[in-house]
Order: sequence, then C-alpha cells, then structure tokens
Amino acid sequence: MDIEYNYFSDEAEVMAEIESAGYFPLALDFPAESNDDHWHDFDSMVYITEGEITIFDTETGESCVCGKGTKIMAPGGVLHREQTSGHKALIAFSIDPAELTQPVNKPPPVALS
Repeated sequence: MDIEYNYFSDEAEVMAEIESAGYFPLALDFPAESNDDHWHDFDSMVYITEGEITIFDTETGESCVCGKGTKIMAPGGVLHREQTSGHKALIAFSIDPAELTQPVNKPPPVALS
C-alpha cells in the first residue's frame, strides 16, 4: 500500500483524478469499527474526507494513521486490517462496485500442511 498524506484539499480534484484513472467512485461513511485481517480482489484508491483510520499491514507489521486529505493506493491482494472511530471516504474502485464479489473483505488464505 502506498500512502500520501495531505494529498488533497478539494473533493472536486479527487473526482477528476478518479475519472481520469477510469475508476468507479463511491462516497462512504464508515462507523467506528476494528476489523480482522482481510484482503480485497480489486485495486482501489481511498481518499479520506473526514475523520481518521489506522491501517495495519499484516505482512510488514507496519501501521499508518490516515486523516483528512490522505490518499491510500491499495492494490488487490494485500493482507491488512483497519481500525477507526468513524471516518468518511471517497473510494475509487478498479471495478464497478455492483460487480464486487462477496464478502468484500476476504479472509486470509488458509495454509495447507
């Protein structure tokens, strides 16, 4: 995952960037939550518009606190988890959100012995 702090201040800039990338935008309001390790089968760009989220990269053990104005570039397949007291974001999906497979948060693969 690549994270750019203080990346934007205007949501119109974000929408233009999403459109230029050919991604599908969706504005979401996330309640307070802490989720388990998971991954996604799509690429996304996440633009935090309000509040804060902490992202934990399961593979590296690193964590990042992302607030308003942060852009998170998240390729599919990255194992991570998140914690937030609530935040809003514009999420740009590489596929049409109507075509997302369920569950969106995929559980970690099980190691075969």
